[in-house]
Amino acid sequence: MIEIKVPELAESITEGTISQWLINIGDKVNKGDSVVELETDKVNIELNAEYSGVITKVLKESGDTVEVGDVIAIIEENASEGTTMAVPTAAPEKTVEETINQQSTQPEQELPKAARPIASPAARKMARERGIDLNQVKSMDPLGRIRPEDVRAYANTPAVKEEPKVEKASSTPTVQKIDIESDKPVERVKMSRRRQTIAKRLVEVQHTAAMLTTFNEVDMSAIMDLRNERKDAFFEKHSVRLGFMSFFTKAVVSALKQFPLINAEIQGDELIIKKFYDIGIAVAAPEGLVVPVVRNANQKNFAEIEQEISNLGKKARDNALTLKDLQGGTFTITNGGVFGSLMSTPILNSPQVGILGMHKIQLRPVAIDKERMENRPMMYIALSYDHRIVDGKEAVSFLATVKELLEDPHSLLLEG
Repeated sequence: MIEIKVPELAESITEGTISQWLINIGDKVNKGDSVVELETDKVNIELNAEYSGVITKVLKESGDTVEVGDVIAIIEENASEGTTMAVPTAAPEKTVEETINQQSTQPEQELPKAARPIASPAARKMARERGIDLNQVKSMDPLGRIRPEDVRAYANTPAVKEEPKVEKASSTPTVQKIDIESDKPVERVKMSRRRQTIAKRLVEVQHTAAMLTTFNEVDMSAIMDLRNERKDAFFEKHSVRLGFMSFFTKAVVSALKQFPLINAEIQGDELIIKKFYDIGIAVAAPEGLVVPVVRNANQKNFAEIEQEISNLGKKARDNALTLKDLQGGTFTITNGGVFGSLMSTPILNSPQVGILGMHKIQLRPVAIDKERMENRPMMYIALSYDHRIVDGKEAVSFLATVKELLEDPHSLLLEG
């Protein structure tokens, strides 16, 4: 008998949620086969069998939270396909005479103890949050185990009403749940682990960083002219399209070299000023926002940056990013313009102290001189920064430098 355990995932990840089993009880697996998908705070990971054999028992279900080292399934090396571990059967019913005889031998004052219902951890958590007695929930499982869907079905029964709870007096205000009328259509969906983590970290940043945002605008005419001039030759040579992200990445790296505190972080009472440039590129993935990292962006040319961003974007859409793809990062770029955002305030990607927001390119009238006005393709850019490290002068100067570099893209090409 071999136990399948949750392995060490990463230094900052100690638990995850079982997203789905990729095998069934009784299935034969070979060493290296994927058996279960585990959802962590950052990515989904497939755990592989370390031995060949037959899955004879599954100890954790989809939706269950598991920690590193937990046993989640059993493999039997010598078992034949279709073999499962025996499940304890219910004791046979006693006859009336046996029951009477048994009761007569028990002390009169002993009261019968209620059996603890069998339920998955996720079901117990859901019942606890909703104040539901699991003894009242009917299981649809053939073995009688209560699952989250059973609790949800019970909670949605019109006849079920939660009894009011008597709470202790508190000096702090409490948030009350809105009582939704039972005849109104609603859908209650559990947040994914990644969405919960995103929500938690965004709130933490608001509470722990002195975040401030400064804005500027960029005339994108020169970049667009340069792209139109060179895009075909660029694609033929490098087999990747010349986009805007390589220009912005190059401009950000150049500006970070001039303003190193924006490439730093706080650790206790120390500033960690980083002498490398790993740029995170925010990507909207199916499971939520992720920020894969372009390593050593200062050492890459335009084609290498575009190729890596393209590869990371595809991995994000295919839910194939690894923890290595997401770890680290010294500064982040996010592009809300692809969704039509004209202006926004990006939130810091902690522990980083700076994030650049790109926005939609839109034709706007621009004063060329005292006499002339022209419609130019303009983009608002935003820099959110941690005021604990970065002063306003540095932040404004950083963003002005990015603007100047983007409006003179040939200077970026000279950097390689």
